[in-house]
Amino acid sequence: MDKKTYLLTVAVIFSVIGIVHALRLWFAWEGVIGGWIVPQWLSLVAILAALFLAWQGYLFAQKR
Repeated sequence: MDKKTYLLTVAVIFSVIGIVHALRLWFAWEGVIGGWIVPQWLSLVAILAALFLAWQGYLFAQKR
């Protein structure tokens, strides 16, 4: 796998993660990890982080 394909794959994966977290906020889905209920605001942080990483992946892929 060349570098551009890798970067685009990573960007798509992080985009999907960001979209799923946005859907969690929109539909008020409950997230539970080992009995701990994940607060909704944590999904907002995850959206920002995932979409930033996806954006960086797209940018780096365009430079290659």
